Amino acid sequence: MNLETLKNHSYTPYSKKPRVCVVQGSKGGLYPGVRIENVSFPLTISAIQAACCICLSEGEIPNILYLQDGDYAQSDYWKKEFDLTIKSVSELTEAKFQNYQIETPSNEITHLKSLLDNAVTTHSDFPVSALLYSESVCFDGVNIEVSDWSMGLCAERVALAKAITSGIRSFTELAVHTKYGDVSSPCGACRQVIIEHLPLNKIRLHHADHTLSEHFSVDLLPFSFTSKSLKK
Repeated sequence: MNLETLKNHSYTPYSKKPRVCVVQGSKGGLYPGVRIENVSFPLTISAIQAACCICLSEGEIPNILYLQDGDYAQSDYWKKEFDLTIKSVSELTEAKFQNYQIETPSNEITHLKSLLDNAVTTHSDFPVSALLYSESVCFDGVNIEVSDWSMGLCAERVALAKAITSGIRSFTELAVHTKYGDVSSPCGACRQVIIEHLPLNKIRLHHADHTLSEHFSVDLLPFSFTSKSLKK
């Protein structure tokens, strides 16, 4: 997958301004990220936010940030957060990027539980894991927290960032698990993001007490924000 292909994977129906970047982690892994817009504009995931959070979810610390020309949202924050070295993506010749796709787990809850140790929950100590399914492949995610809470991503959005960056746009189901708490349930922000990409899909919630509940995404967020007046 080359950089131009990655750029085309951006989900930018509102601004029409695709963005792609690549983060090199502390163990040498190369983690691409693309811009993922939302009908609720503040919930847009920047390319840098996607790449850094994915890198962290895979157990690496961001070290180098590769950017194309142009302005990048949040670049100053992430550069300072991890003391990133900034380089041009033109230096990434014949680069082999991390593959975010995984095989569909034979045991969903077992896989979700195994992911919890990868969560970065410095502030909350509340690990969450997620599995996002397409027709043929699957993407996993854990919640990531950084110094500015608004810059982190929930497990559901990390999984989605992996999928969109990989060029997958059609999804079938989503599963979520939390280690603690009364129920496992996507937050309000995630529900707004979920409704954009899985508007009528089944969401499985594996609760900390070992019970399971299933819901349709539209039922998790009735009267979700939409507007035909927005450009799309």
